[in-house]
Amino acid sequence: MLRPDDDRVMEFGLTRCGRFRALPVLIILHGPLSTPGRVGNALRAMGHPLDIRRPVFGDPLPETLENYAGAVMFGGPMSANDGDDFIRREIDWLAVPLKEQRPYLGICLGAQMLAKHLGARVAPHREGRAEIGYYPIRPTAAGRRISANWPDHVYHWHREGFEHPAGTELLAEGDDFPVQAFRAGRCFGIQFHPDVTQAMMHRWTTRGHERLALPGARARHEHFRDRMVHDLAERAWLAAFLDGWLHRPPAPVAANDSEPSIASLAAE
Repeated sequence: MLRPDDDRVMEFGLTRCGRFRALPVLIILHGPLSTPGRVGNALRAMGHPLDIRRPVFGDPLPETLENYAGAVMFGGPMSANDGDDFIRREIDWLAVPLKEQRPYLGICLGAQMLAKHLGARVAPHREGRAEIGYYPIRPTAAGRRISANWPDHVYHWHREGFEHPAGTELLAEGDDFPVQAFRAGRCFGIQFHPDVTQAMMHRWTTRGHERLALPGARARHEHFRDRMVHDLAERAWLAAFLDGWLHRPPAPVAANDSEPSIASLAAE
């Protein structure tokens, strides 16, 4: 979303010198060393400043997103089921983007919090399995309307998942964790991590190495091997998705299945 940088007369949506000031994107992180990674890089490349908040350390969240292009809530080692005050505040705060119909993207924990806010169950896999590494996903028909070029494998780092929230669109499915992406209006939740950079992968697989022993987790060398195979498609999908997510609201589902995708709209 863009805002004119001053009060000059506008013609066809542009100031006479063609300059715009991009609205900031609210970034919600959950650790002292956490970064917005590749998502942050893509948003900065679009010209959006980042307003980074860490509620776990007492940062407040805004009462409205009126002055923001959107909000992204990232993952973390905690659970959406934890009783910490900041967890409850973040889950309750999600009423803001939902009510105001502002772009929101929840990644992993951020998606689980959105699902919980909408009344869905968030829980570990019934057999204790985890998704840590690259795993296949399958876009639904609704997902293909939103984005035409989903990657066939995406990067994960989680051992909890969530049910499909009632009244939302299921966008992508998986195997051990069937719900991989969903949409509620302009609010999206994705279980996977397109935000992960090479440096983040090194850090996670080093500091979180004990999780690589969980049932279903990939060995450390497989993370880097599979990144060479799957990262290009995931990176391309993320860039197209973010552009359309922020700059063009997705059309409602049409009876004839013919509305344009969010990526194709962004390319116009």
